[in-house]
Amino acid sequence: MKSEQTDTSPYAKVRFILVETSQPGNVGAAARAMKTMGFHQLYIVNPRFADVLTHPEAVAFASGATDILASATIVSDIAEALEGVVHMASVSARLREYSPPVVTPRAFASHAAALSGDVAVIFGNERYGLPNEIVINSQQLINIPANPEYSSLNLAQAIQVVAYELRQAITDVSETKTKPAAEILNLPATAEQIDGMYAHLQQALVAIGFLDPDNPKKLMPRIKRMFARSGLETEEVNIVRGISKKILDHFNRN
Repeated sequence: MKSEQTDTSPYAKVRFILVETSQPGNVGAAARAMKTMGFHQLYIVNPRFADVLTHPEAVAFASGATDILASATIVSDIAEALEGVVHMASVSARLREYSPPVVTPRAFASHAAALSGDVAVIFGNERYGLPNEIVINSQQLINIPANPEYSSLNLAQAIQVVAYELRQAITDVSETKTKPAAEILNLPATAEQIDGMYAHLQQALVAIGFLDPDNPKKLMPRIKRMFARSGLETEEVNIVRGISKKILDHFNRN
């Protein structure tokens, strides 16, 4: 893992996460797209090439952004890349039936810029995109509006669009020098806290017979989608976990 980030600028709170990227050149181009907009937190989950950060193709496509490659972090799973994140959004051209709320890059950026904790933007494999489980566990699904007759964007292009909107939103927040009262009083829940809440809630739903673990259907994805629309805060997560604990305590006593 990389050393602890000491940069306190708003650009340092945004993590660009690439999942199972197959082409080193795309990683280099992604680093270049990030650097042009002032971002540097690059995480790569289980890349095809172990030496992707020093691969000649990646270095060539980085075109001067090799410092982004040098400070990037390679991890084996998405959970490690999301450690400490308060908000995560997946980027996909393919919409899912049980996806979180679908937003434009601009709407995502506006929301992310107002948050005080780390934010993650997740991009999938060039050919297969993102696994459904990552999308379902995201708070938002970013869909880039494009020509419906030809909506294909390569990885670096998609990163450039999102990075540009984030830079614009961060600039707007910095210029106003104001923060919503809710940000000060109510901290957003981290991805780890939300995952824990879902696991706790699922146990409680099984205990009361509302969820059949042998035939769960789409109950938990629907619940995750419902909560994702609310923008969960830490205190709200604690309330749901408190309810789940009371349910489990009751059934354990009986």
